[in-house]
Amino acid sequence: MRPTGPLHLGHLVGALKNWVALQDEYDCVFSIADWHAYMGEYEQSKSLKAYIHEMTIDWLACGLDPDKSILFVQSRVPEHLELQMIFSCITPLGWLERNPTYKEQLREISTRDLQAYGFLGYPVLQAADILLYKASAVPIGEDQLPHLELTREISRRFNHINAVEYFQDCDAILTETPRLLGVDGRKMSKSYNNAINLSDPQGVVLQKVRAMITDPQRVRLNDPGRPDKCNVFDYFKIFSPEQTADVCDWCTQAKKGCTDCKKILSDALMVKLQPLQEKRKALEGNPDTVEDVLRQGEQKARVIAQKTIKEVKDIIF
Repeated sequence: MRPTGPLHLGHLVGALKNWVALQDEYDCVFSIADWHAYMGEYEQSKSLKAYIHEMTIDWLACGLDPDKSILFVQSRVPEHLELQMIFSCITPLGWLERNPTYKEQLREISTRDLQAYGFLGYPVLQAADILLYKASAVPIGEDQLPHLELTREISRRFNHINAVEYFQDCDAILTETPRLLGVDGRKMSKSYNNAINLSDPQGVVLQKVRAMITDPQRVRLNDPGRPDKCNVFDYFKIFSPEQTADVCDWCTQAKKGCTDCKKILSDALMVKLQPLQEKRKALEGNPDTVEDVLRQGEQKARVIAQKTIKEVKDIIF
């Protein structure tokens, strides 16, 4: 996960809940991908240190356990870049230029200059991130399947060139990501300033929920609403499913207005966020504990990474 700003509800339902569950089934390696963040945020890189610290706190507050998993910062394990360099020597340029995500971001992002060698090659670093630990599987959404297939192609090309069967194919653990849009109806993103952050206090959560777009046809209080057209209702389905029947009733029958509905939603969100925020507060008061988690994770990651790099060098040299 890239440390590019505060973590929000989209991160919680789209990744972190799944990651926490996977800890009981797999030996997990979780990387704070600061090199990947730098590729797109190099002009604001001074913020990365603080974002890394905050992300670690959020991870721990959400339930990632350093006794079960390896949590570390990508740049503190230099073998990531060493394996990326090896892979970059054998990866055809056309593979990277055809990457659909690369083309989409060049087209959609106008606030940053992404016409850089590093950004073009970020899928090579992704491949190194995965293969350095000889991962058997990666939890991703369907939109990331092309990235994983490129990792497979790079690993197969390495094996073919060197006449070995060193790297094995890595499978996808497809995770069902609930539909969660930002308060303005677009994809939830720091870039759009439309996210409800895990660290937002109650007043801020209420303010953001009040700004959420609802059914555009419900203009007056006595107009019946259409829950299936309302972003607020989507949030109830994810964060307070036990209330959805009541919400549907008072919306379609115009028993409550959108303002009342949003207040009830903000209260439901705080029920979910308060336990995380209490853990965050305790961790914020113990910065040495947070740093110790990353230091121990780095040491564990490097044991694996150094072994892989030695074996790869023995193959190619």
